[in-house]
Amino acid sequence: MYFTKEHEWVKIVDDTAEIGITDYAQKSLGDVVFIELPEIGTVFNSGEEISDIESVKAASPVYCPVSGTVFEVNNKLSEKPELINSDPYSSWICRLNKISFNVDELLTEEQYENFIKA
Repeated sequence: MYFTKEHEWVKIVDDTAEIGITDYAQKSLGDVVFIELPEIGTVFNSGEEISDIESVKAASPVYCPVSGTVFEVNNKLSEKPELINSDPYSSWICRLNKISFNVDELLTEEQYENFIKA
């Protein structure tokens, strides 16, 4: 699992990526009330906005940490967006295939923990 400075996580397995927001991000947002899921088949480049999350406090964009094509979205989040609050690392937003990424642009768990402490 890798992380971004914008507080997304990405789990890469072979040529697919699972994307979500970090525990730090969900705590900062507060109670999540809505998640805009991307459309299946949409191609995103690393750094592009892939989703929007709304909470009782604020709205926040979610940026794609890798480049790829959306092949699956987590429809459970449409009905229960609060799943992001209860388990942000299992509540992925979407899955991408045909991915490409530069690992040097992503943070390891240790690097991310140091980043949020700073």
